Formats: sequence, structure tokens, C-alpha cells
Amino acid sequence: MFKSTLETFYLGLRAAILVLLVWQLAIFFLVPPPYILPAPLAVTGKLLSAHQTLAAAALITLREILAGFAAGVGFGAATALMVAAWPRFGRLVWPVFVVLQSFPVFVIAPMLVLWFGFGLSSKVVMTAIIVFFPVASSFADGLMRTDINVIRAARLDGAEGLDLLFFIRLPLAVPALFSGLRIAAPLAPLGAVVGEWVGAAGGLGFVMVQANARMQTDMVFAAMVILAAEAVLFRKAVDLAAPLFTRWAATA
Repeated sequence: MFKSTLETFYLGLRAAILVLLVWQLAIFFLVPPPYILPAPLAVTGKLLSAHQTLAAAALITLREILAGFAAGVGFGAATALMVAAWPRFGRLVWPVFVVLQSFPVFVIAPMLVLWFGFGLSSKVVMTAIIVFFPVASSFADGLMRTDINVIRAARLDGAEGLDLLFFIRLPLAVPALFSGLRIAAPLAPLGAVVGEWVGAAGGLGFVMVQANARMQTDMVFAAMVILAAEAVLFRKAVDLAAPLFTRWAATA
């Protein structure tokens, strides 16, 4: 496990160095104006000089991400369980969710700000909506694809209805749930930032909008670096948690 983590870290480090090298070469040969493409050193300098502002904004966005991710996972998992327990319910609501998923987030975000205000709530709802779909879809698929031989064996032991769902199908569907969580984890910061772009008083998205309006591209890139770090760390947290639950599922 530790060796795999180190290998992943070194691969990521090499990829980051390659990106920085290409970026710096583009600056050297193309010499674009700083407001179009700032140099890596300029972005690094902004990360250092504006670290207090960026740290405060990052904490606001992180709080939105955590709350929205928890809400989206909870609602998505509950929906998947209801779909598996009552197939008629699934046939009724699933087309509605598919239609909602087709709506661009930039269409939904302004309405959420109108309904829930400029504070934390609208960003949490926006994040939860983005997280909901991959979690609900993956978990429902895992619940519905339980090996028929396992179900028959459980029924021979008297398992039926909700007992069959919660004690047999649910544990075996945990790996599918974590597949959805792996997809949703890097998407959660997107939901929070989109909500902040539309209307907010703080957060990394708010910093980006304000800096972009002043043509402070180095600040925009600095906020993007922090947002990317939050997304990577969030995905890594899900990856580290997955073996604890999927190992239990494998023995269920």
C-alpha cells in the first residue's frame, strides 16, 4: 500500500514537472503578456504573497466541498437503495434524474443562488447535485447486479425483502459505491466553485472571478493550483478509505 502510494506520488511529481517545463518553455518562446499567461514563477510568487487570502478562500471552499459531498453521497446512496428495494419507484424517478443530469450546471447554479442565497447553502446544494449522479448510478448498478446464485443461496436460508437487500446485496455493492465516489470526489470542487462564480462573498471561485475582472491572471492561476490540490487530496482520501470497506465487502 505504502509502495503504491509512493509510486503514485512520483508519477504525479514527474507529470507536474513536465507541465511546468512545457509552461515555462511556452513563456520563453512565445513571450505572451502576463495578463494572458503568467509565468510559473509569477504564480508561485502570488501563492506566497497572497497566501493568507488564498488560505482563507480555500477553507471556505473546502467547507462547501465537504458538506456538499456528504449530502450528495447520502442522498445518492439512499436513492440507490430505494431503487433497488422498490423497482417501481426506480422506473418512476430515474427518468427524472436523467433529465436533471442533462441540464448544464451553469443553468442550475443561478437558480440555486436565487432560492438559497449567496451563502453556504447554495454551494452545498450545487456540490451535492454534481456528486449525487455518479454515486446513485454506480451504487444502484452494483445493487441490481448481485450474483443470482448468491441471491438464491440467501433465499434458501430464508433471506427475503429488506434482509436480502441490507445483508447481502448492499455489502456486495460497496465496491460499486466506491467506484462512484472516485468519480464524484474530483467533481465536488467543481460544484462548489461554480456556485461561487455565480454569486458568493468568499471562496476560491470568488477569488478567481475578482482576479479575472482585474486581469490578475497570476492570482487566477494560484487559486486554480489550490483548487486542483484540494481535488487531488479529496480523491486520494477516497482511495485510501476504499480498501477498508471493500475488503469487508469481499468477506461479506
